[in-house]
This record gives sequence, structure tokens and C-alpha cells, in this order.
Amino acid sequence: MKLIGMLDSPYVRRVAISLDLLGVSFEHEPLSVFSTFEAFSRINPVVKAPTLVLDDGSVLMDSTLIIDYFETLSAPASKLLPQQPQALATALGTLGLALAACEKSVQLVYERKLRPAEKLHLPWVERVTQQLRAACVELDRQWAVRPAQGVRPDQAALTTAVAWSFMQSMLPEVVKAADFPAIEAHTARLEQTELFSRYPFA
Repeated sequence: MKLIGMLDSPYVRRVAISLDLLGVSFEHEPLSVFSTFEAFSRINPVVKAPTLVLDDGSVLMDSTLIIDYFETLSAPASKLLPQQPQALATALGTLGLALAACEKSVQLVYERKLRPAEKLHLPWVERVTQQLRAACVELDRQWAVRPAQGVRPDQAALTTAVAWSFMQSMLPEVVKAADFPAIEAHTARLEQTELFSRYPFA
């Protein structure tokens, strides 16, 4: 089984960490959707990271769909999302905020890196920035009151940390760490674990 994509993508990184927690063995092939586009396209013509090639050759893409597939296959004690409806709704609410913040961060990064400065549409940039900060405000509020995670983070916890590390690497002036102390503390703790260090943002 092969996970295709670079770990500087928060989506690739969340899949790698999730598969590790679920006990799924895989090889990581760090292909870029930019610099190794042709090589990536031979595996998945859509060139979407992450891409996962199963043992039978089936190709899955999109981080949430890949994780959902293995979450379905895992034993109850191994799952990364709660099974009780109320607890699941709470976790999914937090997860949705983390993924929204991640999506808006990626949009801003792409705007800055791929679009010429003279072609930036500032109203769009301002809108995405507002959405990003709104997601972080609510996410920080939730992590300020959520019980501390144990040694095995759930999906909401790991995705929050992965998304925040991406934001702090790529957009530290947009979402300042000092403005979101609960997310910062949560992420700092997870980034110091052996699990996260196996899949460094790079």
C-alpha cells in the first residue's frame, strides 16, 4: 500500500498519522503535485494529494475519504472517532472547523504562490482570510474547554494540530499564535510526540 504526496500538505500528513494510529502499514512516496506532476499523473491522472494505492491496485483520493475507508474497517477500540451520537457530533463539529481552517489556509497559500501579485483579487483574499480567522476563533474556544487528549489523539485532535502547524509554517502573520493560545498549546504537545515526529511537516 502506498501513500502518495508530500508531507508539507496537511492533507497528506493527516492521512499518514491517521493510518499509523489505525495500525495500517503503508509506504510513503513523496511525490509533488507541482515538481513531479508527470510522475504523479502516472499513478493518479487527477494528480490529487493525498492519493492512496491499495494492495489490489485500487486508487483512493481525498484525505477524508481515505480515512473514512480505514475507519470503517477498524475495530471499535481502534477508531479515531467516537461511536456514540452525541460524542460523534461534538468531534465532527471540531473536525469540521479544523478542515475549514485548513482549506482556507491552502486557498490563501495558493493565491500568494501561484497567482501573480497584480492579478490578486483582494476582496476574495479578504473574504477567505475572514473565514480562516473565524474558524480559528471558534476552534480555539473549543480547545480551551475540551478535556486534554490522552496519548492517542482522536481525529479531531490530530487534524487540528496538523492544520495549525501548516498555518503557522505558511501564514504565521495571518493567524498569529498569540491570538489562539489553546490551539497553539494543543498542537505543541502533539508535535512533541513520537507519532508526529515520524511524519514531520516537510
